[in-house]
Amino acid sequence: MSEAKPTPPGPVIPLSALLAREDLGLRLIAGSPEAELHWVHTSEMADPYPYLLGGELLLTAGVQLTDPERYVGRVVAAGAAALGFGVTPVYDTVPDALVAACARHGLPLLEVPPRTPFTAVGRAVWRLMAQARHHELRRVTEAQQSLATAAARPDPVPAVLHALASRLSGRAALYAPDGTEYAAAGRPVEPGAREALERLAGVLRAGRGTGSRAASATDTSGGVHLAAYALGGDLRLTLALATARREPGDHTIAGVAVVLLSLLTAPHQGADEAARSTALVRLLLGAAPADVAPLLGEAPWTVVHARGEGPPPPLGTPLLDLGEPGAVRALLPAGREPAPHPGWTLGVSAPAAPDGLGEADLQAARALRRAEAGHVPLARHHREAGLAGLVAPEEAAAYARTVLDPLSEPLTETLRVWLSLHGSWDRTATALGVHRNTVRQRIARCAALLDADLDDAEVRMELWFALRWR
Repeated sequence: MSEAKPTPPGPVIPLSALLAREDLGLRLIAGSPEAELHWVHTSEMADPYPYLLGGELLLTAGVQLTDPERYVGRVVAAGAAALGFGVTPVYDTVPDALVAACARHGLPLLEVPPRTPFTAVGRAVWRLMAQARHHELRRVTEAQQSLATAAARPDPVPAVLHALASRLSGRAALYAPDGTEYAAAGRPVEPGAREALERLAGVLRAGRGTGSRAASATDTSGGVHLAAYALGGDLRLTLALATARREPGDHTIAGVAVVLLSLLTAPHQGADEAARSTALVRLLLGAAPADVAPLLGEAPWTVVHARGEGPPPPLGTPLLDLGEPGAVRALLPAGREPAPHPGWTLGVSAPAAPDGLGEADLQAARALRRAEAGHVPLARHHREAGLAGLVAPEEAAAYARTVLDPLSEPLTETLRVWLSLHGSWDRTATALGVHRNTVRQRIARCAALLDADLDDAEVRMELWFALRWR
């Protein structure tokens, strides 16, 4: 049974887009051209499984190909998206046994002609990914401008819905708390998809009734992609979307519409809300935090970071950041004291003046990490100076155990020596009495087991402290 391997959050490209590059001369001889590529990797290992992360176009010339069936099985188990086989210098043609194995496993197989170096294939994939990212960013930017323009029109709510439906090539509707359609725009959908969309909006309404803070939900019905978003404000409206396809950037565009529609449908503000709005406007217009903080409450302030499931903790403040599901950031004025809450882990900063809230935010984030590592419901920032004041010894030990648990003792020692010698392969090999290639293989295995980029200085630092605390 293969273990799930992570894939990157960046854009993916269909294999068909790479096949369309006539300059490469690639030929699909097995599998589907609609596979999605996340990246490219070249390997001549007899078993490349330990070196694959999933989603790759794996390129090989078959230098150590002795058992095509086992080779393809391992590549599929690692989650590779496709296999590219370079003919010559080892093989004049793609082996029939390899073609048959890829067909049986459903793995797309490409023939890479002798005139096309593997580096050219890799460069083409990265360029296609860059183009996809550029297209996504441009699409989101244009949609934001369109939605902002619609929000400034005399009848802004229908205008925003129309702009949103147009940008997503689908239907956008607002549902009232009783389930009736408040406003809508865009192409109609089939009755089955419409009923599914109403049910999805109802899921968010029901969650609000139980105190749930779920901000969105998605589903699919008859090939139509559905999404629902809870709007802020006392009207408790729900935005529902139905689109023929789901593209990168759709969630971001919908998020902009949710913010605009929440503002446009908000009722008259009370005194506290008006004060918060005044503070926000002044900040956006360049005022310093210290100048607007008195509008929000008395100093000093405490920052709280929380992660968990279910209803969020009652922190006694309306100054909440609920942008990420399962995560809360809060700003507590003087006199508010956070308490542990079932299902949630909290990190609490030291009290801070308005001009120190940036540091307090970092303190709360560190405290939350300590609480999670130590399996405690709440952790506070330590006031003592130095590193010892940031991490309690028992929490440091728990963190080290959690981080280094995937590594066996030889790998742990190799990683410790390699980090202590600043990543020198030769010096590490000498210190351990092994060949430098053995060091490279062990470090690569460490990176895979830890799912970490060991070229990242921050990652190295955290691992070094974990090794010391261990």
